[in-house]
Amino acid sequence: MGYSRAIRAGNFVSVSGTTATDENGEVVGDNAYDQTVQVLKNIQRALGAVGAEFSDVIRTRTYVIDIDRDWEMVGKAHGEIFGTIRPATSMIQISKLISPEMLVEIEVDAYIEEV
Repeated sequence: MGYSRAIRAGNFVSVSGTTATDENGEVVGDNAYDQTVQVLKNIQRALGAVGAEFSDVIRTRTYVIDIDRDWEMVGKAHGEIFGTIRPATSMIQISKLISPEMLVEIEVDAYIEEV
């Protein structure tokens, strides 16, 4: 498709919508909690590749296909990772993702303070 998983422009970082796939492109997990954990692992790698980490994240956008069923599991996994970081966030229900077994997709924005 011609996109970057993560880009850094000066102090700003944007991570593309990320799903719960492993190195082989297989979906990991059959529930929203497990998939969110995998998504966040993938995002952590993407952030690291451009010199950022979770503490730099200022915004998350989470897309789910069944918000009534999955919001608590997604929120639990998100909270376990971000804890006191507390980025601005949105959770939006969509009709479907690129593959039918995918339940959640997350994108993040980060700002890296120069020291």
